[in-house]
Amino acid sequence: MKKFYLTGIALTFAAMAFGQQPARNPSPAGAAPTIKEEPAARTPTGPTRTIVPESTVVTNHTVTIKGKAVPYKATAGTLPVWDEDGKAIAGLFYTYYERSDVQNRENRPLVISFNGGPGSASVWMHIAYTGPVVLNIDDEGYPVQPYGYKDNSASILDIADIVYIDPVNTGYSRATSKDVPTNKFFGVRADIKYLAEWINTFVTRNNRWASPKFLIGESYGTTRVSGLALELQSNQWMYLNGVILVSPTELGIERGTVMEAALRLPYFAATAWYHKMLPGDLQGKKLTDMLPEVENFTINELIPAISKGGFLAAAEKQKIAAKMARYSGISEKVILQNNLDVSTNLFWKELLREKGYTVGRLDSRYKGIDKADAGEGPDYNAELTSWLHSFTPAINMYIRNELNYKTDLKYNMFGPVHPWDNSGDRTGENLRAAMAQNPYLHLLVQSGYYDGACDYFNAKYNLWQMDPSGKLKDRMSWEGYESGHMMYLRKPDLAMGNDHIREFIQKALPKPGTPAKF
Repeated sequence: MKKFYLTGIALTFAAMAFGQQPARNPSPAGAAPTIKEEPAARTPTGPTRTIVPESTVVTNHTVTIKGKAVPYKATAGTLPVWDEDGKAIAGLFYTYYERSDVQNRENRPLVISFNGGPGSASVWMHIAYTGPVVLNIDDEGYPVQPYGYKDNSASILDIADIVYIDPVNTGYSRATSKDVPTNKFFGVRADIKYLAEWINTFVTRNNRWASPKFLIGESYGTTRVSGLALELQSNQWMYLNGVILVSPTELGIERGTVMEAALRLPYFAATAWYHKMLPGDLQGKKLTDMLPEVENFTINELIPAISKGGFLAAAEKQKIAAKMARYSGISEKVILQNNLDVSTNLFWKELLREKGYTVGRLDSRYKGIDKADAGEGPDYNAELTSWLHSFTPAINMYIRNELNYKTDLKYNMFGPVHPWDNSGDRTGENLRAAMAQNPYLHLLVQSGYYDGACDYFNAKYNLWQMDPSGKLKDRMSWEGYESGHMMYLRKPDLAMGNDHIREFIQKALPKPGTPAKF
C-alpha cells in the first residue's frame, strides 16, 4: 500500500506571478525554503503550462524483489538548473527512489540514471529496467492491453537507491523562459556541463556525498555519462565507483569509412540468424557459438579487403562477397552492387524483402510492413512505434496515479532539442581519462545482439580503442543479450541484466579501508 504527502517548493506561486526566479541558497543557512504545493500552479490569468523549477511530492511504497519485501520512498519533483549568476534557468524533473529501511546511507550506493536521444526522457529504464515498477508487456516486449505497470521483482532497488533524470525538454523538464539560450543545454559539451552542476545540487540537497556513486546511461545516455564521469571528477570533485553503458554509441571514437562498413557484419549475422535466414550449418548453432566465426572473418579478412577499395582483385572481391552473403542473409549480388558496403538502412529493408517485411532498427526482432516492397530503407521504425504504444500510457498513469505528481505539462517521451551541437565529442576518451585517474572507477557495458543502432560489435570496438594500453581492461566488462537496444524488454534479459548490474555494483565497492591507488 502506498502513502503520500506533499513537501514544499522553493518557488512560490506569488513569485511566479511577478516573474521572479528562485535564487541559489536564498537563506543564510543555504537550505531551500519550503511551502505547500498546490495541485496546479495558477497565475491571476488562469492555469499555466510552465515549469515549476522546484517541487517535490513524496510517496511511500513496498516492492517484492527476489522474494523479499523492500520498502521505499519515492520523490517525484523538479530541481533547478542554475546559471553562472545563481539564477534558475530550467527545472529538471526527476524521480528518486530510496530504500526506507536503511538508516545509514554512507555505504548505500546511489545510481544516477539517464536515457538518450538526445531528446529522450528517462522513462525507458525507469519503468522497464532497474526501477521498482515495470510496464505491462508480453515476455518479448510487445504491447498488451490493458496498459499499465506492475511491481518489478528484478529491480536493483534492493541494493542501491536510484534517481532518474529528464534533461531539458524531456519528460516534464523545461527551461524557465523562452529567452534562455538553447546552447546552454543542447550540445554534447553543454549537456554534460549543466547536468554535472545539477547532479552536484541533487547530491548536496539529499546528503549523498558519502555514498558510492554510479552512472548508468542508455544509447545517447552513454555519451552523456561517459562525459559526465570526467566532468564530475574534474569540475565538481565528485568521484564515481562505476559507469554502466547500456547500448553505447560510438562515444566520439573515430571509425572511418572502412571500419564503419566492416563492423556492421556481426550484427547483420545475429539478425539473420534470428529470422532464420542463414545456411543450415550456421542456423543450427547457438547464436553465441556462431558469432565468433563472423567476428574473426570481420577482423581478419573483411577489414583488409574493404581497405583495398577499388584495387581489391576481382576474384578476392567475389570471395569476400560470398562470405558476407553467407553470414548476412543478403544476396551476393546486392553486396557486390554496394561494393561490400551494405548500409544498415538497406539491410533493414533487404533482409526480409521477399517475405514482405522490414526489420527494426533498434531491435531487429521486430517486423514492419512498408507501403511498397521496393526501396532502399524502411518506411518507419517498427520497434519504436511498438514501444511508444506501451510506454506512453504507462508513464503518464504511473506518475500521476502512483507517485501523485500532477501537472498540466505534457510528458515529452521525445522533446525538441535540435539543433544539437555534436562538436567536441571526446566522451570515450573522457571516460578513459576518468578511469585512469580514479582507481575505484569500473565500467560495465551491456549490448543487445539485435540492436542495429548501437550494435554489439561496435560496443566491443569501443572498449578495444578506449584502452590501447590494456592497463584498464581488468576494470572493464561486457555482457551480451539475445535482444535489442532495450534488452530488458525481453523477460529473461530483464532479470539477467539487473543481476549483472547488481554483481557489477558489488564488485565495484572497495572493501572498507582499501586505498584508491594503483
